[in-house]
Order: sequence, then C-alpha cells, then structure tokens
Amino acid sequence: MQGALTRYRIIAWIVGVVLLALVVVGMPLKYLADNPVVVEAVGPAHGFLFMVYLIATFDLSRRAHWAFGRMLLVMLSGTIPFLSFWAERKVSREWVPAEESVKSPV
Repeated sequence: MQGALTRYRIIAWIVGVVLLALVVVGMPLKYLADNPVVVEAVGPAHGFLFMVYLIATFDLSRRAHWAFGRMLLVMLSGTIPFLSFWAERKVSREWVPAEESVKSPV
C-alpha cells in the first residue's frame, strides 16, 4: 500500500506541475504571442504523464478499496490546475496517519 501511495503522490505532483506549465506559460504564449512551441512540447508530455497518473490512481484505489465515484474524482483532479495538488494532499492525509499509528508501539 505504501508503494502505491508513494507512486501516486509523485505522479500527482509531476502532472500538476506540467499542467500548470502548460496553462500558465504555454497557452498564453500560443494565443497571445502566436508561439505554439511550449504547447507543442509540453502538451504531449502532459498527455503521457496523465495516463501514468490514471494508472497510479487506479492502482491506489484498488489497494485502498475506494468506491468507483471517488476513484473517478481523484482521476479527474489531474485535469484541473492546482486540483491534483489538493487531491494528493487529501489522499495522503487519509492514509499516512493511519499507517504511522500502526507502527508506533504505544
């Protein structure tokens, strides 16, 4: 379970940062400066990384026995800027304290 959570946390941050780069830098350059270079480079990378994010989310949801709706909401959070960071924090806070309390002897 810890490995799936770690993989999810890493890819959630990567997808979030790449999506922000795409939206904050690439889209204004494309539509305001007529320079699509950033979108052409970062867009396909985000698409590939988003698929990895979907796989990591599915793996975590299967191990954590999430409801189907929750899994879909966490998956969709990778499509909205800043939401992947919030979802990662929410998921992490749910699982990390529970695991730490099991490890402590008293």
